[in-house]
Amino acid sequence: MNVRRTIPRIGRTTIGAWCFLDHYGPNLVSTGSTNEGGDVGMAVPPHPHTGLQTVSWLFEGEIEHYDSVGSHQLINPGEVNLMTAGRGIQHVEVSTPATKRLHGVQLWVALPDSARHGLPFFEHHVAPRVSVGGASVTVFVGDMLGVTAPTTVFTPLVGAEIVIPAGERIELPANPEFEYGVLVDSGDVVVNGEVVEPAHLAYAPTGAHTIVVETGDQPARVLLIGGVPFTEKLVMWWNFVGRDHDEIEAFRARWQSEVVDGGDREGDFGFVPYPTGPLPAPEMPTVRLRARG
Repeated sequence: MNVRRTIPRIGRTTIGAWCFLDHYGPNLVSTGSTNEGGDVGMAVPPHPHTGLQTVSWLFEGEIEHYDSVGSHQLINPGEVNLMTAGRGIQHVEVSTPATKRLHGVQLWVALPDSARHGLPFFEHHVAPRVSVGGASVTVFVGDMLGVTAPTTVFTPLVGAEIVIPAGERIELPANPEFEYGVLVDSGDVVVNGEVVEPAHLAYAPTGAHTIVVETGDQPARVLLIGGVPFTEKLVMWWNFVGRDHDEIEAFRARWQSEVVDGGDREGDFGFVPYPTGPLPAPEMPTVRLRARG
């Protein structure tokens, strides 16, 4: 699929505890062959996570989720899947046969040290929606404009999709203790006086009391994320979030020995059935991974 890595990147590795944002699509999805004019969609075999939460949010399409704590859940636009990996989990995500266009974001939240060794769990919710001016705001993490998402968080966070008509100006209340990012999915958008092109991210540091979003001749859709700056050290590599190189190396070794090579269903990563089996981890880099934060 057409995927744009928005964070982490040079100059911006986290926004609050949000440590990863992939923006994908819109992709036309065929029934299995790219010769039919589209891509084959999403088909991600069993793979592990540690020390993070995954947040799946769709603009178009439908995804099916399986994981090693026994969850099986479809997700559609307006709904949020949140998976807390804790000390270890594995999962599968595939687009459904009914999906003709696939478009959305995949986000990760870094867990603080107090929560990152806990048991994994999964939750699915319909996100609450509220209006401001002519815009529609759907809050999938945290609280905003008087509504609170039911998703579990371990640090102060917010995440929302905002759909804005053409020629509109909205002022969103901001928590001055938060830093914010505004990802433009589509439309002509100005954020706090800055023109932001589609697939680009505007950033607002702590101290702001409002986020002003204006549209031009076209309607727009943006994604707002924010949170208290995350100050703990982080090492991210492949699908693992840890604190240093040795910890990441241990996660990889455990995944390879327990799951890929051993087929152990009783370890921390558990088991998810899938026709092709689990994804093997890539080789560790030849240099030591350095923590950031």
